[in-house]
Amino acid sequence: MNVFWRELRANRKSLIWWCVGMVLMIYAGMAKYAAYATSGTSIADLMKQMPASLSAALGFAGLDVMKASGFYGMLYLYLLLMVAIHAALLGANILAKEERDHTSEFLMVKPASRSRIVTAKLAAAFVNVTVLNLVSLGLSFAVVEQYAAGENMTDEILLLMGAMFIVQLVFLFLGSAIAAVGKRPRSAASLATTVMLVTYVVSIVVDINKNLGFLRYLTPFKYFAAAPVLDRMGYEPVFVVLSALIIVASVVVTYLAYDRRDLKL
Repeated sequence: MNVFWRELRANRKSLIWWCVGMVLMIYAGMAKYAAYATSGTSIADLMKQMPASLSAALGFAGLDVMKASGFYGMLYLYLLLMVAIHAALLGANILAKEERDHTSEFLMVKPASRSRIVTAKLAAAFVNVTVLNLVSLGLSFAVVEQYAAGENMTDEILLLMGAMFIVQLVFLFLGSAIAAVGKRPRSAASLATTVMLVTYVVSIVVDINKNLGFLRYLTPFKYFAAAPVLDRMGYEPVFVVLSALIIVASVVVTYLAYDRRDLKL
């Protein structure tokens, strides 16, 4: 069986459940906006009085949540966290599972080089994150339009979903690199998730303490944060380049490390 199609079938149910999770998150999140919007300035004043640490943790910082675009920007943080977890787990598991499940021998007797196998697996993973992103994009258009009250959010949604896709790729290939380099396939997914969560915590720390702004270069969650993206209606070139470098470096490490590693059959 072709490795690419085999991986798509193997991850089909997982992808469906992740899509369902995104559907529920977007519907539930934007439904709350209607309640906030009808509460008037009292909610806005309450949010202004929140400690910086709490507003940063909740994703309010720098956003006008009384507008549909601002509230969606807040929701975007949680969507970004979900897809980052999905991408990191997928990138790690799609390579590590052969050794973890002791199916490496079955895979390696196939008339295909390791590089070809890695290419097929990464291509299948790429399709998975693309589908999840497109589902989020389509649903965002469908749901947000119901609550936008005439506010045109097409450009905002496209920008945020484009940023989300870049972050997905960053964590996908970081996960695959961790799995290729690591010596313990069972811990690859947990290590990849830990790295992702640490970068998320760092992004909150940066929001809380502006003196630590230099740390934003260490966390993809700050590369395309909702507030600056929506303020500028675009991405900062330095973070686009940095994301591209991380992706390319992770892909190179994945191929080189997997080609040289001693697989546990």
